[in-house]
Amino acid sequence: MNPAPTFHRLLLVLFLGTAPALAQAPRLTLPDPSPHASVSQRVGLTDITIDYHRPAVGKRKIWGALVPYNEPWRAGANENTTITFSTPVTVGGKQVPAGTYGLHMIPTPTTWTVALSTVSIAWGSFTYDPKEDAARFTVTPTQAEHEESLQYRFENPTETSANVVLHWERLQVSFPITVDTKAITLASLKGQLRGLAGFSWQPWNQAAAWCTRNDCGADQAMAWVDQSINTQRSFPNLTAKAKLLEKKDPAAASKLRSEAMKLATETDVNALGYQLLGEKKYPEALEMFRKNAKDYPESWNVHDSLGEALATTGDKKGATASYERALTLARDPVQKKRITTVLAGLRQ
Repeated sequence: MNPAPTFHRLLLVLFLGTAPALAQAPRLTLPDPSPHASVSQRVGLTDITIDYHRPAVGKRKIWGALVPYNEPWRAGANENTTITFSTPVTVGGKQVPAGTYGLHMIPTPTTWTVALSTVSIAWGSFTYDPKEDAARFTVTPTQAEHEESLQYRFENPTETSANVVLHWERLQVSFPITVDTKAITLASLKGQLRGLAGFSWQPWNQAAAWCTRNDCGADQAMAWVDQSINTQRSFPNLTAKAKLLEKKDPAAASKLRSEAMKLATETDVNALGYQLLGEKKYPEALEMFRKNAKDYPESWNVHDSLGEALATTGDKKGATASYERALTLARDPVQKKRITTVLAGLRQ
């Protein structure tokens, strides 16, 4: 039996079977005329990200031509421009759940419609369907300096809001995003405290302090600071509870502060001094800094802090004396140079 025909037939089958694959040459990665870009902004605990491609103007007429009026536009190039929110937000006055959305715009010569579609995986706006909108609102474009490549940016970020700006050619549009940062942070803290953080006193106290600073509910703050104290009594959590009690029960607050001072370290007292200084409670702040200077006379830092407090209250002579003492005790060349500079300013 001659094996050659069988072998030749096998080669033919293999060749024919692989021919289509061999015919498809691999695609090379080359520069994109509309390069990919992304921009992000954190608002409170909420992360907002816009993912898009940046077409250039070139010598083309953009509005009403390359980008037709009264038709959905992908607000970028190539596949969907997307906007992602890590928490629920309000966009253009419309409430939107956390998630990723296709960002589309419908320009006209006077006003634009901005739409956030629940479909974020489409190519461009060719299959855009307004029935799939999570939010839709109207904005008014404004004239701007020339921007060759389409750009997104965030402006005026705060703890609760930021404005999204699209800028291309000589036109820009803007729309606001707002976040209920207090509610989101409160929910986040509750979740974090159910994890490993809940086994230490410090996180409970940090959560209580955040509530106090942000007027986010005295009852919740009290519950958290009590949990912190039950886990381990400390200067920070006793003074935090005293602050919560000072209006409702001044006597109990005073008693807690006395207990707290027995547990205070140099760092604790210094931090309290700066807190009082920031609140412009100058006599109370000076009392803390002077206590530290008496209790830790060989610490350059306590004299430095006392000097700062005295300078803040206008006592240049006292501030100079404290800074001079700090300079004799400091060993770090950087700190010595800084204190020398401060003293030169006080002596002018």
